[in-house]
Formats: sequence, C-alpha cells, structure tokens
Amino acid sequence: MSSSISSITDLTVKAAMEAIASESVTTEDKIQMLIELAQGFQKQPKTPKDLRNAVSLYYQAYEMCKEDYPLLKARTMVGMASALQAIPTAGTDLLLQAKAGYEEALPILEDLATLQEVAEVQMNLGLVLQSLASYNLARITDSIKAYQKALEVFTWDKFPQEYAILHNNIAIAHLSMPLSSEKEGLRHGLAVRSFETALAHIKLMEHPREYAMLQNNLGNALQYLPSSHPVDNNLRAISAYDEALKVRNPRDTPLEYANTIANKANALANIPDDLECVEEGHLSNLLQASNYYQEALVIFTKYEQVEQIAVVTEALKGIEELR
Repeated sequence: MSSSISSITDLTVKAAMEAIASESVTTEDKIQMLIELAQGFQKQPKTPKDLRNAVSLYYQAYEMCKEDYPLLKARTMVGMASALQAIPTAGTDLLLQAKAGYEEALPILEDLATLQEVAEVQMNLGLVLQSLASYNLARITDSIKAYQKALEVFTWDKFPQEYAILHNNIAIAHLSMPLSSEKEGLRHGLAVRSFETALAHIKLMEHPREYAMLQNNLGNALQYLPSSHPVDNNLRAISAYDEALKVRNPRDTPLEYANTIANKANALANIPDDLECVEEGHLSNLLQASNYYQEALVIFTKYEQVEQIAVVTEALKGIEELR
C-alpha cells in the first residue's frame, strides 16, 4: 500500500516538475504550483522526509520569485518556516531558520496580505520563540508579544479555536518564565488569568475540545499556584478537571482522558478527607487517587507513553508509602 502511495506522490512531483520546466507556463503559475505541491507534502506528512521535500519545494519557489513577486516570496518563506518547525527532530538550527523565515516574511505580509494571514504567522512565530526560549535562544516575553499580536485578529467571536489556543499558549509561556522564587506566584497567577479569560468565552457546547484543554491546563496551574490556601486551590483544580472530563473519556480521547485523571489524582492526594477535621488525614482521597492513577497507567501502557508511565508509577509508589 505504501509503495503505491509513494509512486503516486512521485508521479505528481514528476508531472509538476515537467510543467515547471515548460515554457508555456508563466513564472507566477510555476511558483504557485510549487507552493501547492509543498503544501501537499506538508498537510499529512507520512515521514520527516515529506517535510524536507516540502522545504525543498518552497525553496525552489522562493528562488523563482526573485524580487518580482514579493507576496509569493513571503508565502514561500512562511511555508518553509512552518515545514522546518514541524520536522519531529527539529533541533535549534531548524527552529532558528524557521524564526528567521517568519521574521523576514512578516513586514512584507503586513503590507500585502490579509490581517488573518499575518496573525497566523504571529501565532507560529510565538511557538518557535517559545521552543527556542527553552534553549535560551529567544526571550519568552517575545513569544507572548507575538501571541498577543495574533489575538488582535483572532478574537473569541470570530476565531474561537485560535483564541483558545493562543490563550493556552500564553498561559504556558507565563508558566515557563524564569522568575525569582518570590515572584513564583506572579507567573502562575498570570497563567490562571489567561485560562480564565479564554474560558469566559469558550463554552462546553460550542467548542468542547478547546474547553477541555483549557480546563485541564487551568487545573494544572491552580495545583501549583503558590498560596496560603493550597487546599482551596486543589479543590478549584479538581472542579476544573471535572469540567474537562465532561468532554474527555476513555473511548474517544483516551490519552487526554488519562492525562486529566492523573492530574486529578495528584490534586486529590493533597486534600484531606474531611475539610473540617484535617488531622484525620486523607486515606479515602489517597485510595481514590490510587484508582485514578492505576486507570491512567493502563491507558499509558497501552499507548506506550514512556514518560507518563514513569511519572504515574512513581506517584503510585509515593501513595503506597503514605497509606
């Protein structure tokens, strides 16, 4: 089956290359054809090689643009950057190339393209900067600025999905911001505010997937929010996880479900059974947490999620020691 798909792809490329070599096709049409071909490789890549093929095709289109087709040239730069960004093994070199591509294309797009197209690039640039910030090769504040620029276009009423993702990304960026320990509460507080801002508009019935993502991540931020009332924060976190679990279930979204119940288990393990008699301990909540962890472990094992298996196994060990 894969060889026939491969041969179809090869035939498509060959036909496109013949058309590009033809003198009867205009340069602009040739560039468009290369861009569309690259997008085809990029849309549903079967291997990293497909993404590298897309990069090569975008580059060929970029070379053909010269200075005659500025908008198409900017679009080839954006396409190249997004393909580089999507390569699973993308190291810092590829991410830096993607960053340069987005930054070079943006001023051209701001002059010649739609606001939506510009906002999409700002959104992708924010992701690249966020990835590079973890290697100290970009500033997380610049990533947040790029997301905020995109939010000027991707408003909740017209683009709810992008709006939810941007607020989620902003919150995660705040959480990864290196601050001194006395400012630890600030970054968690900003993250919580970003999640809650999005959830004021993203509703369960209209956008269940985004709603569940935001609620799950809000729960995580609340759990680790430095506070003199940690039990209250954990109770709020559990409410958020329960909201996420209105969408996530073991049949339709097994991995998301497993992540949420594991997160809920962690919050439960830190709450006393009786809030009025804290000294009586939390044996019942520990038992419930253990059940959630075991259910999550079965799913993570089935889907070979090595990192999550290790985390949950360690958490179960910790619960056994406390009981």
